[in-house]
Amino acid sequence: MRFDLSTYKQTADRLDVDDIDFDAFRDQPLAPEHLRCLRYMHDVENHTSCYLRNLLNTRAHHDPEITTFLTLWNHEEFWHGEALARVLAAHDEPGGTPRVASMRRRLGWRIDTSPVVWMAFSAMTRHFLAVHMTFGVVNEWTTQGGYVRLAAEARHPVLDELLRRIMRQEGTHIAFYRSHAMERLEVSEAARRTTRRMVRALWSPVGASVMPEAETQHLVRTLFSGPDGVAVAERIDRRVDALPGLTGLGLMAGARARYG
Repeated sequence: MRFDLSTYKQTADRLDVDDIDFDAFRDQPLAPEHLRCLRYMHDVENHTSCYLRNLLNTRAHHDPEITTFLTLWNHEEFWHGEALARVLAAHDEPGGTPRVASMRRRLGWRIDTSPVVWMAFSAMTRHFLAVHMTFGVVNEWTTQGGYVRLAAEARHPVLDELLRRIMRQEGTHIAFYRSHAMERLEVSEAARRTTRRMVRALWSPVGASVMPEAETQHLVRTLFSGPDGVAVAERIDRRVDALPGLTGLGLMAGARARYG
């Protein structure tokens, strides 16, 4: 079923956290290993605007439906980052603008985050949007899976509610990316071949390209190990398998082997 963008335009909004008791984290702080995962998630959510900058230098900017979605998606992701920053603040840790500024200074002008690279790749293949939409849905599935696992591991009632609200919005993002990925992959064998090749060669866990490897290792080991973590990872791989032309990639299995 095609994504209903007109409805999303009416419902997209900042995350509602007015009734979230962030001070509860002062009385019941997260365990260090879970707080470390949350720092990672905060940093990745706040990197969305840089990702958007790169996308708007590609073929994506020719499609007004995609740019409309990306505008609203970026707005909602920003507020996810702001909410996670408030959790960090309740633990007396820096979040929001100061932490994001430090992260961007650390990254500098890296080739893998340069808009020039994205522009070149977009120019090389007419199937760029199939690749982009597929990466989008895979990344949203893994992000959603990470939130599910953090809530299950931390067992914190306030974090549970906050992540539930974030995941509700992420679910809408998944629906858009999946709809457009399916549309482009179903109609073209060349798009399926190109997308499979690019995903197999370039995909890594969300944030792995901008976070220190030790942080990605910690996230994967904490959230995607043990029976419950493996079950979520396998569910993500089954969802990827259901995309046309992408059966058997084992992306999460590969991530667990590399970082776990």
